[in-house]
Amino acid sequence: MTALHTLTGRRPTALPTGRRIEGSWWRQVDWVVVAVVLALLAIGMVLVWSATLHRDDLTGGDPAAFLRKQAVNAAIGLVLAAVVAATDHRWLRAWAPVVYMASIIGLVLIFVPGVGATLNGSHSWLLVGGLSLQPAELAKFGVVLGMALVLAERTEAHLRQGVNAVDVLPALLIAVVPAALILAQPDLGTLMVLIATVFGVIGLSGAPKRWLLVLLGGGAAAVVAAMQTGVLESYQLLRFQAFMDPSLDPRGAGYNTIQARIAIGNGGINGQGLFEGTQTQSGFVPEQHTDFVFTVAGEELGLIGASVIVALFALLLWRALWIARHAEDLFGRVAAAGVACWFGFQAFQNIGMCLGIMPVTGVPLPLVSYGGTSMFASLIAVGLLLNIHRRTQRRAGLGVVVHSRLARSRF
Repeated sequence: MTALHTLTGRRPTALPTGRRIEGSWWRQVDWVVVAVVLALLAIGMVLVWSATLHRDDLTGGDPAAFLRKQAVNAAIGLVLAAVVAATDHRWLRAWAPVVYMASIIGLVLIFVPGVGATLNGSHSWLLVGGLSLQPAELAKFGVVLGMALVLAERTEAHLRQGVNAVDVLPALLIAVVPAALILAQPDLGTLMVLIATVFGVIGLSGAPKRWLLVLLGGGAAAVVAAMQTGVLESYQLLRFQAFMDPSLDPRGAGYNTIQARIAIGNGGINGQGLFEGTQTQSGFVPEQHTDFVFTVAGEELGLIGASVIVALFALLLWRALWIARHAEDLFGRVAAAGVACWFGFQAFQNIGMCLGIMPVTGVPLPLVSYGGTSMFASLIAVGLLLNIHRRTQRRAGLGVVVHSRLARSRF
Protein backbone atom coordinates (compact mmCIF):
# COMPACT_ATOMS: atom_id res chain seq x y z
CA MET A 1 0.00 0.00 0.00
CA THR A 2 1.46 3.33 -1.00
CA ALA A 3 1.68 6.49 1.09
CA LEU A 4 -0.96 8.06 -1.14
CA HIS A 5 -3.26 5.07 -0.48
CA THR A 6 -2.70 5.46 3.26
CA LEU A 7 -3.62 9.16 3.21
CA THR A 8 -6.81 8.76 1.17
CA GLY A 9 -8.04 5.31 2.09
CA ARG A 10 -8.36 4.51 -1.59
CA ARG A 11 -6.01 3.04 -4.15
CA PRO A 12 -4.82 6.00 -6.20
CA THR A 13 -5.23 6.14 -9.90
CA ALA A 14 -1.98 5.83 -11.79
CA LEU A 15 0.14 8.88 -12.16
CA PRO A 16 0.48 10.18 -15.71
CA THR A 17 3.04 8.50 -17.86
CA GLY A 18 6.58 9.73 -18.08
CA ARG A 19 5.80 10.88 -21.60
CA ARG A 20 3.25 13.36 -20.30
CA ILE A 21 5.67 14.80 -17.74
CA GLU A 22 8.64 14.73 -20.07
CA GLY A 23 6.51 16.02 -22.94
CA SER A 24 6.22 19.38 -21.23
CA TRP A 25 9.88 20.10 -22.00
CA TRP A 26 8.77 23.21 -23.91
CA ARG A 27 7.56 24.69 -20.64
CA GLN A 28 10.65 23.50 -18.78
CA VAL A 29 13.00 25.58 -20.93
CA ASP A 30 13.65 29.13 -19.78
CA TRP A 31 13.03 30.86 -23.08
CA VAL A 32 13.96 34.25 -21.66
CA VAL A 33 17.50 33.02 -21.02
CA VAL A 34 17.64 31.36 -24.43
CA ALA A 35 16.45 34.50 -26.25
CA VAL A 36 18.83 36.80 -24.38
CA VAL A 37 21.82 34.52 -24.96
CA LEU A 38 21.06 34.15 -28.68
CA ALA A 39 20.71 37.93 -28.99
CA LEU A 40 24.07 38.53 -27.29
CA LEU A 41 25.73 35.89 -29.49
CA ALA A 42 24.34 37.50 -32.65
CA ILE A 43 25.40 40.99 -31.56
CA GLY A 44 28.84 39.71 -30.61
CA MET A 45 29.42 38.10 -34.00
CA VAL A 46 28.53 41.33 -35.80
CA LEU A 47 30.75 43.42 -33.52
CA VAL A 48 33.70 41.03 -33.90
CA TRP A 49 33.20 41.09 -37.66
CA SER A 50 33.22 44.90 -37.72
CA ALA A 51 36.33 45.09 -35.49
CA THR A 52 38.32 42.76 -37.77
CA LEU A 53 36.86 43.68 -41.16
CA HIS A 54 39.84 45.78 -42.25
CA ARG A 55 42.50 44.14 -40.05
CA ASP A 56 44.50 42.27 -42.67
CA ASP A 57 47.20 41.66 -40.06
CA LEU A 58 44.70 39.49 -38.19
CA THR A 59 42.56 38.05 -40.97
CA GLY A 60 45.19 37.42 -43.63
CA GLY A 61 43.09 39.32 -46.15
CA ASP A 62 39.83 37.45 -45.45
CA PRO A 63 37.35 40.03 -44.08
CA ALA A 64 34.94 37.36 -42.81
CA ALA A 65 37.55 35.13 -41.13
CA PHE A 66 36.72 36.09 -37.55
CA LEU A 67 33.00 36.08 -38.24
CA ARG A 68 33.21 32.42 -39.24
CA LYS A 69 35.47 31.57 -36.31
CA GLN A 70 33.13 33.23 -33.84
CA ALA A 71 30.14 31.45 -35.42
CA VAL A 72 31.92 28.11 -34.99
CA ASN A 73 32.78 28.96 -31.37
CA ALA A 74 29.15 29.85 -30.69
CA ALA A 75 27.86 26.69 -32.38
CA ILE A 76 30.17 24.43 -30.35
CA GLY A 77 29.29 26.32 -27.18
CA LEU A 78 25.56 25.96 -27.83
CA VAL A 79 25.97 22.20 -28.25
CA LEU A 80 27.83 22.07 -24.93
CA ALA A 81 25.09 24.17 -23.31
CA ALA A 82 22.40 21.82 -24.64
CA VAL A 83 24.25 18.78 -23.28
CA VAL A 84 24.58 20.33 -19.82
CA ALA A 85 20.95 21.49 -19.85
CA ALA A 86 19.71 18.00 -20.73
CA THR A 87 21.95 16.12 -18.28
CA ASP A 88 20.25 14.44 -15.35
CA HIS A 89 20.64 16.48 -12.15
CA ARG A 90 22.21 13.55 -10.30
CA TRP A 91 24.87 13.12 -12.97
CA LEU A 92 25.59 16.84 -12.89
CA ARG A 93 26.35 16.64 -9.19
CA ALA A 94 28.36 13.46 -9.63
CA TRP A 95 30.55 15.05 -12.28
CA ALA A 96 31.16 18.26 -10.30
CA PRO A 97 34.38 16.95 -8.63
CA VAL A 98 35.67 15.77 -12.02
CA VAL A 99 35.05 19.17 -13.61
CA TYR A 100 36.74 20.91 -10.69
CA MET A 101 39.82 18.67 -10.77
CA ALA A 102 40.08 19.02 -14.56
CA SER A 103 40.16 22.81 -14.18
CA ILE A 104 42.91 22.54 -11.56
CA ILE A 105 44.96 20.24 -13.79
CA GLY A 106 44.57 22.72 -16.64
CA LEU A 107 45.85 25.56 -14.47
CA VAL A 108 48.83 23.46 -13.34
CA LEU A 109 49.74 22.47 -16.91
CA ILE A 110 50.25 26.14 -17.76
CA PHE A 111 53.49 26.04 -15.78
CA VAL A 112 54.80 22.96 -17.59
CA PRO A 113 57.54 24.00 -20.08
CA GLY A 114 56.48 23.54 -23.67
CA VAL A 115 52.80 23.34 -22.77
CA GLY A 116 52.03 26.73 -21.25
CA ALA A 117 52.35 29.89 -23.34
CA THR A 118 52.53 33.62 -22.70
CA LEU A 119 50.17 35.90 -24.62
CA ASN A 120 49.79 39.63 -24.02
CA GLY A 121 52.11 39.44 -21.04
CA SER A 122 50.12 36.79 -19.17
CA HIS A 123 51.33 33.20 -18.86
CA SER A 124 47.80 31.81 -18.86
CA TRP A 125 47.44 29.78 -22.05
CA LEU A 126 47.79 26.16 -23.11
CA LEU A 127 48.87 25.21 -26.62
CA VAL A 128 47.12 21.99 -27.65
CA GLY A 129 47.41 20.82 -31.24
CA GLY A 130 47.70 24.33 -32.63
CA LEU A 131 44.81 25.58 -30.48
CA SER A 132 45.19 28.01 -27.59
CA LEU A 133 43.08 27.40 -24.49
CA GLN A 134 42.74 29.48 -21.33
CA PRO A 135 42.06 27.14 -18.37
CA ALA A 136 41.24 30.05 -16.07
CA GLU A 137 37.97 30.56 -17.97
CA LEU A 138 36.92 26.98 -17.32
CA ALA A 139 38.11 27.27 -13.70
CA LYS A 140 35.30 29.75 -13.03
CA PHE A 141 32.76 27.08 -13.89
CA GLY A 142 34.68 24.48 -11.88
CA VAL A 143 34.70 26.69 -8.78
CA VAL A 144 30.97 27.43 -9.06
CA LEU A 145 30.13 23.72 -9.31
CA GLY A 146 32.62 22.77 -6.59
CA MET A 147 31.36 25.31 -4.05
CA ALA A 148 27.73 24.43 -4.80
CA LEU A 149 28.44 20.72 -4.26
CA VAL A 150 30.36 21.21 -0.99
CA LEU A 151 27.73 23.51 0.53
CA ALA A 152 24.88 21.24 -0.56
CA GLU A 153 26.52 18.02 0.63
CA ARG A 154 27.34 19.42 4.05
CA THR A 155 23.89 20.83 4.72
CA GLU A 156 22.13 17.70 3.46
CA ALA A 157 24.40 15.42 5.50
CA HIS A 158 23.46 17.29 8.68
CA LEU A 159 19.77 17.61 7.70
CA ARG A 160 19.92 21.40 7.81
CA GLN A 161 18.06 23.88 5.63
CA GLY A 162 20.72 26.57 5.53
CA VAL A 163 24.46 27.19 5.51
CA ASN A 164 26.26 27.94 8.76
CA ALA A 165 29.74 29.23 9.53
CA VAL A 166 31.24 25.73 9.68
CA ASP A 167 30.24 25.08 6.06
CA VAL A 168 31.89 28.21 4.66
CA LEU A 169 35.53 27.26 5.22
CA PRO A 170 35.47 24.05 3.09
CA ALA A 171 33.69 25.97 0.35
CA LEU A 172 36.35 28.69 0.44
CA LEU A 173 39.09 26.09 0.19
CA ILE A 174 37.56 25.03 -3.12
CA ALA A 175 38.32 28.51 -4.48
CA VAL A 176 41.72 29.05 -2.85
CA VAL A 177 43.71 26.62 -5.02
CA PRO A 178 42.58 27.94 -8.44
CA ALA A 179 42.83 31.51 -7.16
CA ALA A 180 46.48 30.97 -6.17
CA LEU A 181 47.29 29.39 -9.54
CA ILE A 182 45.58 32.23 -11.43
CA LEU A 183 47.45 34.83 -9.38
CA ALA A 184 50.75 33.09 -10.18
CA GLN A 185 50.18 33.51 -13.94
CA PRO A 186 49.46 36.46 -13.18
CA ASP A 187 45.89 37.07 -14.42
CA LEU A 188 44.50 39.79 -12.19
CA GLY A 189 41.31 40.26 -14.20
CA THR A 190 40.21 36.64 -13.87
CA LEU A 191 41.22 36.67 -10.21
CA MET A 192 38.95 39.66 -9.59
CA VAL A 193 36.05 37.87 -11.31
CA LEU A 194 36.71 34.75 -9.23
CA ILE A 195 36.78 36.72 -5.97
CA ALA A 196 33.52 38.47 -6.88
CA THR A 197 31.92 35.13 -7.76
CA VAL A 198 32.97 33.54 -4.46
CA PHE A 199 31.76 36.62 -2.58
CA GLY A 200 28.36 36.38 -4.26
CA VAL A 201 28.06 32.62 -3.71
CA ILE A 202 28.74 32.94 0.01
CA GLY A 203 26.43 35.92 0.33
CA LEU A 204 23.50 34.35 -1.53
CA SER A 205 23.89 30.92 0.05
CA GLY A 206 22.58 32.19 3.37
CA ALA A 207 25.92 31.99 5.21
CA PRO A 208 26.56 34.35 8.16
CA LYS A 209 27.14 37.89 6.92
CA ARG A 210 30.40 38.28 8.81
CA TRP A 211 31.99 35.98 6.27
CA LEU A 212 31.33 38.58 3.61
CA LEU A 213 33.46 41.06 5.54
CA VAL A 214 36.18 38.44 5.87
CA LEU A 215 36.09 37.77 2.12
CA LEU A 216 36.08 41.46 1.26
CA GLY A 217 39.04 42.13 3.49
CA GLY A 218 40.89 39.03 2.29
CA GLY A 219 40.37 39.90 -1.37
CA ALA A 220 41.59 43.46 -0.89
CA ALA A 221 44.59 42.21 1.08
CA ALA A 222 45.45 39.72 -1.69
CA VAL A 223 45.42 42.44 -4.35
CA VAL A 224 47.55 44.79 -2.23
CA ALA A 225 49.98 41.98 -1.40
CA ALA A 226 50.28 41.10 -5.10
CA MET A 227 51.19 44.70 -5.86
CA GLN A 228 53.69 45.00 -3.04
CA THR A 229 55.46 41.67 -3.44
CA GLY A 230 56.15 41.86 -7.15
CA VAL A 231 53.71 39.12 -8.16
CA LEU A 232 52.10 41.45 -10.67
CA GLU A 233 54.05 42.44 -13.75
CA SER A 234 55.15 46.04 -14.23
CA TYR A 235 52.70 46.57 -17.09
CA GLN A 236 49.83 45.54 -14.80
CA LEU A 237 50.85 48.09 -12.20
CA LEU A 238 51.09 50.73 -14.93
CA ARG A 239 47.53 49.91 -15.95
CA PHE A 240 46.31 50.76 -12.45
CA GLN A 241 48.25 54.02 -12.54
CA ALA A 242 46.84 54.80 -15.98
CA PHE A 243 43.35 54.06 -14.68
CA MET A 244 43.79 56.84 -12.13
CA ASP A 245 45.33 59.20 -14.71
CA PRO A 246 45.55 58.05 -18.37
CA SER A 247 47.62 61.14 -19.25
CA LEU A 248 50.57 59.73 -17.26
CA ASP A 249 51.42 57.41 -20.15
CA PRO A 250 49.21 58.27 -23.14
CA ARG A 251 51.29 56.21 -25.59
CA GLY A 252 51.75 53.25 -23.27
CA ALA A 253 49.57 51.99 -20.41
CA GLY A 254 47.01 54.76 -20.88
CA TYR A 255 46.67 54.29 -24.63
CA ASN A 256 43.93 51.64 -24.48
CA THR A 257 41.78 53.69 -22.11
CA ILE A 258 42.18 56.89 -24.12
CA GLN A 259 41.35 55.25 -27.45
CA ALA A 260 38.40 53.39 -25.94
CA ARG A 261 36.94 56.64 -24.60
CA ILE A 262 37.44 58.38 -27.94
CA ALA A 263 35.70 55.55 -29.79
CA ILE A 264 32.68 55.51 -27.48
CA GLY A 265 32.54 59.32 -27.47
CA ASN A 266 32.46 59.36 -31.27
CA GLY A 267 29.28 57.30 -31.28
CA GLY A 268 27.01 59.84 -29.67
CA ILE A 269 23.37 58.83 -29.37
CA ASN A 270 22.79 56.99 -32.65
CA GLY A 271 26.33 55.91 -33.54
CA GLN A 272 28.33 56.39 -36.73
CA GLY A 273 26.75 53.36 -38.38
CA LEU A 274 27.68 49.69 -38.48
CA PHE A 275 31.08 49.16 -40.16
CA GLU A 276 31.51 52.95 -40.30
CA GLY A 277 33.26 53.76 -37.00
CA THR A 278 36.40 55.81 -37.63
CA GLN A 279 38.35 54.48 -34.64
CA THR A 280 37.18 50.92 -35.20
CA GLN A 281 37.76 50.68 -38.93
CA SER A 282 41.15 52.40 -38.60
CA GLY A 283 42.28 49.91 -35.94
CA PHE A 284 43.14 52.50 -33.30
CA VAL A 285 41.67 50.54 -30.37
CA PRO A 286 43.91 47.58 -29.40
CA GLU A 287 42.34 44.16 -28.82
CA GLN A 288 39.01 45.53 -30.00
CA HIS A 289 37.58 42.18 -31.06
CA THR A 290 38.30 40.66 -27.64
CA ASP A 291 38.65 42.81 -24.51
CA PHE A 292 37.37 46.09 -26.02
CA VAL A 293 34.54 44.80 -28.20
CA PHE A 294 32.08 47.02 -26.33
CA THR A 295 33.76 50.08 -27.86
CA VAL A 296 32.62 48.89 -31.30
CA ALA A 297 29.01 49.05 -30.12
CA GLY A 298 29.60 52.44 -28.50
CA GLU A 299 31.08 53.98 -31.65
CA GLU A 300 29.04 52.35 -34.39
CA LEU A 301 25.71 51.77 -32.65
CA GLY A 302 25.89 54.70 -30.24
CA LEU A 303 24.32 55.04 -26.82
CA ILE A 304 21.18 53.27 -28.01
CA GLY A 305 23.02 50.18 -29.25
CA ALA A 306 25.35 50.05 -26.24
CA SER A 307 22.36 50.37 -23.91
CA VAL A 308 20.71 47.38 -25.58
CA ILE A 309 23.74 45.25 -24.66
CA VAL A 310 23.66 46.49 -21.07
CA ALA A 311 19.91 45.82 -20.89
CA LEU A 312 20.39 42.27 -22.20
CA PHE A 313 22.99 41.55 -19.53
CA ALA A 314 20.72 43.04 -16.87
CA LEU A 315 17.90 40.77 -18.05
CA LEU A 316 20.18 37.72 -18.03
CA LEU A 317 21.39 38.59 -14.53
CA TRP A 318 17.83 39.03 -13.26
CA ARG A 319 16.77 35.73 -14.75
CA ALA A 320 19.75 33.89 -13.27
CA LEU A 321 18.88 35.26 -9.82
CA TRP A 322 15.24 34.29 -10.36
CA ILE A 323 16.34 30.73 -11.16
CA ALA A 324 18.52 30.72 -8.04
CA ARG A 325 15.68 31.92 -5.85
CA HIS A 326 13.25 29.28 -7.12
CA ALA A 327 15.72 26.38 -7.25
CA GLU A 328 14.36 23.41 -5.32
CA ASP A 329 17.67 22.49 -3.65
CA LEU A 330 20.73 24.23 -2.25
CA PHE A 331 23.00 22.91 -5.00
CA GLY A 332 20.89 24.55 -7.69
CA ARG A 333 20.48 27.76 -5.72
CA VAL A 334 24.21 28.21 -5.09
CA ALA A 335 25.22 27.20 -8.63
CA ALA A 336 22.75 29.60 -10.28
CA ALA A 337 23.79 32.39 -7.91
CA GLY A 338 27.44 31.74 -8.77
CA VAL A 339 26.76 32.04 -12.50
CA ALA A 340 24.83 35.27 -11.89
CA CYS A 341 27.71 36.78 -9.92
CA TRP A 342 30.25 35.60 -12.50
CA PHE A 343 28.42 37.09 -15.48
CA GLY A 344 27.36 40.22 -13.62
CA PHE A 345 30.79 41.23 -12.35
CA GLN A 346 32.67 40.24 -15.51
CA ALA A 347 30.30 42.26 -17.70
CA PHE A 348 30.61 45.22 -15.33
CA GLN A 349 34.40 44.95 -15.31
CA ASN A 350 34.67 44.71 -19.10
CA ILE A 351 32.23 47.53 -19.87
CA GLY A 352 33.70 49.58 -17.03
CA MET A 353 37.25 49.42 -18.42
CA CYS A 354 35.93 50.47 -21.84
CA LEU A 355 34.28 53.49 -20.21
CA GLY A 356 37.32 54.27 -18.04
CA ILE A 357 35.59 53.61 -14.71
CA MET A 358 37.45 50.33 -14.09
CA PRO A 359 41.14 49.47 -14.60
CA VAL A 360 42.17 47.57 -17.73
CA THR A 361 42.53 43.93 -16.67
CA GLY A 362 41.95 42.05 -19.92
CA VAL A 363 38.71 40.19 -19.22
CA PRO A 364 36.37 39.45 -22.16
CA LEU A 365 32.71 40.41 -22.36
CA PRO A 366 30.82 37.13 -21.82
CA LEU A 367 29.04 35.77 -24.91
CA VAL A 368 30.13 38.78 -26.98
CA SER A 369 33.94 38.98 -27.14
CA TYR A 370 35.89 36.81 -29.55
CA GLY A 371 37.49 33.74 -27.98
CA GLY A 372 36.82 30.02 -27.91
CA THR A 373 37.55 29.15 -24.28
CA SER A 374 35.59 32.09 -22.91
CA MET A 375 32.66 31.30 -25.20
CA PHE A 376 32.63 27.62 -24.23
CA ALA A 377 32.81 28.36 -20.49
CA SER A 378 30.07 31.00 -20.69
CA LEU A 379 27.67 28.80 -22.66
CA ILE A 380 28.32 25.81 -20.41
CA ALA A 381 27.31 28.07 -17.52
CA VAL A 382 24.16 29.03 -19.44
CA GLY A 383 23.45 25.31 -19.83
CA LEU A 384 23.75 24.96 -16.06
CA LEU A 385 21.14 27.68 -15.55
CA LEU A 386 18.78 25.95 -17.98
CA ASN A 387 19.37 22.62 -16.23
CA ILE A 388 18.47 24.06 -12.83
CA HIS A 389 15.37 25.77 -14.21
CA ARG A 390 14.32 22.59 -16.02
CA ARG A 391 14.61 20.51 -12.84
CA THR A 392 12.65 23.08 -10.84
CA GLN A 393 9.86 23.15 -13.43
CA ARG A 394 9.73 19.35 -13.64
CA ARG A 395 9.38 19.02 -9.88
CA ALA A 396 6.75 21.75 -9.83
CA GLY A 397 4.82 20.02 -12.64
CA LEU A 398 5.01 16.65 -10.89
CA GLY A 399 3.78 18.26 -7.68
CA VAL A 400 0.78 19.73 -9.48
CA VAL A 401 -0.05 16.36 -11.04
CA VAL A 402 0.17 14.52 -7.69
CA HIS A 403 -1.91 17.21 -5.99
CA SER A 404 -4.53 16.98 -8.73
CA ARG A 405 -4.73 13.18 -8.48
CA LEU A 406 -4.94 13.37 -4.70
CA ALA A 407 -7.78 15.89 -4.84
CA ARG A 408 -9.76 13.79 -7.33
CA SER A 409 -9.26 10.60 -5.30
CA ARG A 410 -11.19 12.18 -2.40
CA PHE A 411 -14.43 12.26 -4.37
